Amino acid sequence: MKKYFGTDGIRGEANHLLTPELALKVGQYLGHQYAGKKIVIGKDTRLSGDMLEHALASGMVSSGADVYLLGVCATPALAYTIGANGFASGVMISASHNPFYDNGLKVFDETGMKISDELEHEVERYLEGEVSLTFESDKIGRVHPYTEGIDTYINHIEDIIQGDFNGLKIVLDLAHGSAVSSARRLFEDLKAELIVMNESPDGININYECGSTHMDGLIERVKLEKADLGFAFDGDADRCLAVDHLGNYIDGDKILYVLSKGMIEAGVLDKNTVVSTVMSNLGFIKSMEREKINVVQTDVGDKNVFKEMVEQGYKLGGEQSGHVILMDYATTGDGVLTALKLAEIVSKSKQSLHDLTKDCMTYPQVLKNIVVKDKKKVMHDVSLKDVVKNVETALNDQGRVLVRASGTEPLVRVMIEAETEDICHQYVDLIIEHIEKL
Repeated sequence: MKKYFGTDGIRGEANHLLTPELALKVGQYLGHQYAGKKIVIGKDTRLSGDMLEHALASGMVSSGADVYLLGVCATPALAYTIGANGFASGVMISASHNPFYDNGLKVFDETGMKISDELEHEVERYLEGEVSLTFESDKIGRVHPYTEGIDTYINHIEDIIQGDFNGLKIVLDLAHGSAVSSARRLFEDLKAELIVMNESPDGININYECGSTHMDGLIERVKLEKADLGFAFDGDADRCLAVDHLGNYIDGDKILYVLSKGMIEAGVLDKNTVVSTVMSNLGFIKSMEREKINVVQTDVGDKNVFKEMVEQGYKLGGEQSGHVILMDYATTGDGVLTALKLAEIVSKSKQSLHDLTKDCMTYPQVLKNIVVKDKKKVMHDVSLKDVVKNVETALNDQGRVLVRASGTEPLVRVMIEAETEDICHQYVDLIIEHIEKL
């Protein structure tokens, strides 16, 4: 089991778990791995971004790599830039939807995909002092500004969208995060009537009561402005959630539902299959069955979704949280691209987002977290497995149970979907109470 890398890279509180010293060492190993080659670094708008950027870059050049600084950008912009411009690797400095005091390092390989488990283990061995590196005074790389990389990404995205959004009134919530680097420009270039919220990052307001984890502000603004639809992004703009003109919340499941039907209509959904995770709502699964669209489920994490898509040749996948991967155009979730594709479907179909999503069912769902001392011990407890099995039997095919350990926190997550919210609470509480006794 890895000590530093979780489901989405290394993540922790800046200056505590995620220190400049740790970032320096990660940079040293990556610079060693890609000595003589180019590495690109991007970041979101967190206060600690500059600190970690400089530490990473110093480590990389000290062991022989040349570093290019993309500046504030979305994670998918970094991932695209790697493959499009001949970089050997890239690191995105971001803790996604977490508060400003957290940060993270998402590491990509030359294809714009997350690095392999094997390379993560190698980095961790260096961090733990199990391997050593030699640094030579005549093999030091250089650091280059590379803000023009953002233009390359924006041009790429604009080439994907067919037509424009003239006549659509759209609200964007940028979460004071990475979306400020591209979202407004893209939607304005495509002639949307635009209202933009939360686009003034100050280092500490990223995700604060805004963005995809706090949808109430966007819901109210869409209704107030009588807009056609609205989109909210997270801190590094790799996820998107939406709101229809009535103020209804549109999650990642419903976004996949709309996109998959649009791709079928266009004849581009290979194998008639969508990849989702085990967190997808049972109503979504049953709605896709009704539409005769296959759903393949993976463990939580866009890395797992992407792996399944690559191995099986699927074109569309994502998570309920709003990570959506459009394989023809991106190697990671891209919140801004997702929003643009949804707006494109609304514009071309002349249907509202409400009409496009209304037939996608949602079962009541209750998710509760419990703090535990030993996640592994809890998850392997035989008595807990028996309790879960009994709940599954009671729910039959009219509900489902998911108990899993958090990939980044000392938590166990318990989720129940069922025909009523009361049933959900009943069984979630039953399982939580059992875990508390372990």
